[in-house]
Amino acid sequence: MSTLNPARMAREFPARYRLEAARCEACGAVSFPRRLVCPACHGRKFAAVTVAPEGKVLTWTVIHVGPPSHKHDVPYALAVIELAGGVRVTCQIADVDPAKVEAGMAVKLEFRRIQQDGEAGVIAYGHKAVPA
Repeated sequence: MSTLNPARMAREFPARYRLEAARCEACGAVSFPRRLVCPACHGRKFAAVTVAPEGKVLTWTVIHVGPPSHKHDVPYALAVIELAGGVRVTCQIADVDPAKVEAGMAVKLEFRRIQQDGEAGVIAYGHKAVPA
């Protein structure tokens, strides 16, 4: 059985672990996560860029009945966050009462534990937004 170690995961999933996006060399559009073809101009050459973790809440919802992996987190806010440069990500908002989340709220992404698989015990890490 093969296991995925954290160093390998960071190398193979740069968008998830390092907020690495791709800037099209032809038109300058930023894609996150990286794409093979630019959605703006259909270019195929990209330069890696790191996205700043600061942003604002565009829209959100409050989850009251989540999947089994998040049963201890409910209720929680799940939001679309716009980061600098227009990159948008969907993630959970932590460290705030879900009823206090609002559009335009300043947030910062932090690398945290997302879930733990109860049967296998595998812990998944990723980004959560916290109030800035």
